[in-house]
Amino acid sequence: MSSPRYLFLLLLLCTGIAVPASYGQKEISTTDSVEANSKEGKNAKTDEIYFQAIQAKMHDDYRQARILFEKFAEARPEVAATYYELCNLSYDEKQVDKATEYIKKAISLDKDNKWYKEDYASILADHGEFAEAAAVMAELSKQYPDDASYDKATAEYYTQAKKYKEALPYIDKALLIENEDEDLMERKVKVYLGMNDVEKAAEVVRRMIALDPTNGKYYVELGDIYDNNRMTAKATEVYQKALKQLPDDADVQAGIAGHYLKTGDTAAYRTTMNKAIVNKDLDAQGQLEQLNNYLQLIPADSMKLVQGLPVVRQLAAQHPDDDQVMAVYGDFLELSNKHDSASWAYKRSVQIKPSEFNVWVRLLGTYAGKENADSMLKYSDKFIRLYPNQADAHYFSAIAHNNKGDYAGAIKAVNRAIDYEPDNNKAALAGFYAFLGELYHSNKQDDMSDKAFDKSLAINPDDASVLNNYSYFLSERGVRLDDAEKMSKQSLALKTGEGTYLDTYGWILYKKGDYAKAKEYVQKAIDQSGANTDGTLYDHLGNILYKLNDKDGAVQNWKLAKQKGSDDPLLDKKISEGKLYE
Repeated sequence: MSSPRYLFLLLLLCTGIAVPASYGQKEISTTDSVEANSKEGKNAKTDEIYFQAIQAKMHDDYRQARILFEKFAEARPEVAATYYELCNLSYDEKQVDKATEYIKKAISLDKDNKWYKEDYASILADHGEFAEAAAVMAELSKQYPDDASYDKATAEYYTQAKKYKEALPYIDKALLIENEDEDLMERKVKVYLGMNDVEKAAEVVRRMIALDPTNGKYYVELGDIYDNNRMTAKATEVYQKALKQLPDDADVQAGIAGHYLKTGDTAAYRTTMNKAIVNKDLDAQGQLEQLNNYLQLIPADSMKLVQGLPVVRQLAAQHPDDDQVMAVYGDFLELSNKHDSASWAYKRSVQIKPSEFNVWVRLLGTYAGKENADSMLKYSDKFIRLYPNQADAHYFSAIAHNNKGDYAGAIKAVNRAIDYEPDNNKAALAGFYAFLGELYHSNKQDDMSDKAFDKSLAINPDDASVLNNYSYFLSERGVRLDDAEKMSKQSLALKTGEGTYLDTYGWILYKKGDYAKAKEYVQKAIDQSGANTDGTLYDHLGNILYKLNDKDGAVQNWKLAKQKGSDDPLLDKKISEGKLYE
């Protein structure tokens, strides 16, 4: 909807206000003069209502504005501007039928007002009535023959209504006013293609090539028209000419690559597309756009990495000072599991442009392992200095402190993250509280750990991971085992067959003295995990077997636990003495 033309509306209102008799007018009788004065007084009062309505609208008090405009319309039904205002208010409130009724009324009172007709056409088009909108704009085209905008709008609405023959003369008329306008010529191409007249569409594009023979995108457009209509030989001819005329043009190279792909020559496609992407005539942004187009046509992510990484590496060599190129390079390196190289690329990106929040997040993600705790701590501190009020910055700091074994520091950082996270971001808050629960557990603050887990589950009661961790920590402490069993069952219902969750449930049963059933679940956990079984599971099974008087089986599993890296401090003693220590 167009914005109100307040000055215009004020002038309209003035036509309803009495004006002094001009020189030479016949004399008005005393009776007529009294009636005129009476009318002037009445109009002055209603004019005040109108201006109050305008003022209410300017102060965003739309309800009061509507009441006042309706009151004014009742008193002065001949003023078209009132219905225009009521149309705008109704449309903003999604009362389309009322808006249409009001704008029609405004037009009936002021048939020559182009703004009213423009808005009427907009209302019709917004609701898919394109042919009707085109008819309204066609009237304006006739009323204003030198204004090409009405011809363009008429053609566009007819095109959207798929009435291509009706659209064509309006495009031609606009071209007479705006000769050789690229947008109009492109619309003409679209219309001819809608009419399935491929050759006439091609003729228009050839005209565009003649006007600008160094613009590679026109050759590509012509080639695509032929390719999309299975006229491969003609497309090949176009691209051969384009390659001869513009051998180093990136658009032409990308177009020819697309042609190769459509004809099934994938090897030629890759080779030619790679040339287009690294074409030095393009700036970094243009090259990245070409890269994105290239990647979208590669179906498998694994192939995107294989085929994309060498190209991105060339771009990084060409643009070592472009933050976006270096960030994309980091993405490819990270996806290729080249974490150290990815960290370098991300660091280079944020050195060039420190304000890129998402690149900082990706950089810190490369330092998630415990072996990189110092690097994560260093860069999370820098991140916090740049974004002190962002929860993510403090969250990464918490991970770094946790990886260094500084649980108090991690707890402090997570609590800051919680303070800065918006209350409506429930998923993030649930995750922060769950992490806080783990940290309090590691710091032996059991009551605080339980409270944090409770807060996490209050937000998301069906988080299987939180249910599993909470129940396992309770079982480790040997408290609230019934609650632990209930939560563990729930986690298994949410993720059936998850090895870690099976082990937790088995361990809770062990703590409750149900050794036979505990063995069943821990063994299932080991079978489910296979070669990736954690040493803790073998340690658990060893303890269970000892309780079942299978001492040899217990020692055998404790040895497996040691081989798999279990961190049980009593493991060596259990193995050497063949006895259970807890």
